[in-house]
Amino acid sequence: MQQIPVSLLTLVAGAFITVFSIWVGQNHSLLPVQASQQAPLVDAFFNVMVSIATALFLMVEGTILIFLVQYRRRRGDDTDGVDVEGNLPLEVFWTAVPTLIVLCLGIYSVNIFQDMGGFEPGSHPHLPQHTAAQMPGSAIAATLSDASPKESKTPGVPEIGIGANPKRLNKPADVVVNVTGMQFAWLFNYPDSNVSAGELHIPVGADVQLNLSAVDVIHSFWVPQFRLK
Repeated sequence: MQQIPVSLLTLVAGAFITVFSIWVGQNHSLLPVQASQQAPLVDAFFNVMVSIATALFLMVEGTILIFLVQYRRRRGDDTDGVDVEGNLPLEVFWTAVPTLIVLCLGIYSVNIFQDMGGFEPGSHPHLPQHTAAQMPGSAIAATLSDASPKESKTPGVPEIGIGANPKRLNKPADVVVNVTGMQFAWLFNYPDSNVSAGELHIPVGADVQLNLSAVDVIHSFWVPQFRLK
């Protein structure tokens, strides 16, 4: 019986791992519903990482299982194992590939961060694709930190790290919410209606300005549906 070439088996295994990993990356259902315009950007990056992680998991665990079977100790074999000192090309390969992957993911993440407005206040035009019909539950996060006047391009106007600055666009936010952080809880106050609640409720497709404050320590405000912290 003719043995199947190792190169062919490797090619078939590589094709299967690639297709299966991409499918897992697009169908993992690990993230909650998208509720902001930044969410698709974050999800695309997360899907790439899941695909890469799935491929690495299959290759590493698959190799372990193959070695468990192929190189197991046979019955009655009490001899020493093969003395293997190392394989320089293989070591270079498994060092270079992860390094390249990390560099590419780093560049990709910086690009996503820039697209989300992380380096400077961004603009947020009201385009048709931003309507509720196209983006269910869409909302734009606003103030994340108050910059000092010398740090702001407009004196007296706080910079907004993610999303647009409504004052700079000559348009106030559709909804303003004062968010107070405390130990084990968040309190949301809506000054327009003077209503306070323990849950955040905002209109679909609205620009929302979140004014953050804390009663004790610095809190990290995180809304999973927004993909913003």
